Amino acid sequence: MIVMAAVIDNETKIRNAMFMLMSIINDTGVPRNIRRAATEALNQLRNTKYSPGVRAANAISILDSISQDPNMPINTRTKIWQIIAILETVRD
Repeated sequence: MIVMAAVIDNETKIRNAMFMLMSIINDTGVPRNIRRAATEALNQLRNTKYSPGVRAANAISILDSISQDPNMPINTRTKIWQIIAILETVRD
């Protein structure tokens, strides 16, 4: 029973992160390279071939690489940090 709760919790966290990534992708005020990286991270989260922990780690890696981009708007950087914080709690 506890294992199922962890799986549901992980999927909820991933879904929340995906929703936040979609808001970045759809924001035309965000530079194209950042939207492209957000799309790549979203695709990693959607890839059910891997476990939730691996999907989250792959997305974190992509988001971490762009989080220091000097062209990124402050509110987008904050969203990316929030997404990373959510995904860091996903465990297999």
